[in-house]
Amino acid sequence: MRTPAFPYGTHICEVEVDPETGALNLDRYPAVDDVGRVINPIIVEGQIQGGIVQGTSETMFEDFVFDPDTGQPLACTLLDYALPLASNMPNFTTECHEVLTPMNPLGIRSAGEAGTTPALGGIINGVVDALKVVGVKDVEMPASAHNIWKAVRDAQHSS
Repeated sequence: MRTPAFPYGTHICEVEVDPETGALNLDRYPAVDDVGRVINPIIVEGQIQGGIVQGTSETMFEDFVFDPDTGQPLACTLLDYALPLASNMPNFTTECHEVLTPMNPLGIRSAGEAGTTPALGGIINGVVDALKVVGVKDVEMPASAHNIWKAVRDAQHSS
């Protein structure tokens, strides 16, 4: 019988948002993860950072749009929507806190998606927190400049 061994962690994203233009900048992104025994620290760090970038891409850039009349996808290739560049990313500060899992002989947990899932919540919550002073309670993903600008305008018109 196989018993899963889940990774655990805490990710925090500090963002800067211009409510006039919707421009979003990621300032800092510290993360601490427990992936069990770290056998190769460089690979684990790369997996966590790559996961953060993947989650950031989904949060800020990826928008799969359909034609409203035909249902035809309008974003069919990677040329049709933006992907993150190194210049969009802050320097990551990552640490691993090793707590060996008793679920397997090596004490390891998965690190491959340790950054992907928390990036979504960390970034969106950072944006909403930054804009709460203007009444924003939610920002639709992707957190593009247009969607942020629209959320600010909607909040201003509803109050």
